[in-house]
Amino acid sequence: MAEVKVQVDPEKPEHERRPMLETTRKVLLAGMGAVALTQEEVEKIVKKLVERGELAQKDAQKLLKEVLEKRKKEAKRAEGELDRRIDEILGRMNVPTKSDIETLSVKITALAKKVDELKKAQSD
Repeated sequence: MAEVKVQVDPEKPEHERRPMLETTRKVLLAGMGAVALTQEEVEKIVKKLVERGELAQKDAQKLLKEVLEKRKKEAKRAEGELDRRIDEILGRMNVPTKSDIETLSVKITALAKKVDELKKAQSD
């Protein structure tokens, strides 16, 4: 049987040297926007690709890490967007924020202290 040698051009970008890795990466990352994949689901997909020989173990670990980091960033972004929208809705409803309540609490404490001082001054 003839031996096949694959020559890798180090000058080419990684995505040109490993087309299967790049294609899989693009598909998984594109899917992140449409479906929130769990870590278990991503691991299953990558494991199947490794078992079929379509992806090297080293590349699989790199891909898994990249996809899960992207997922984490997307979750943080979504959380921030949700917080912003909730704040906007509460603002429209005229509901005081935590900061508003804390400011009022400080003012009430200061006023209570002044009232106590006035009462003490009157009784002297």
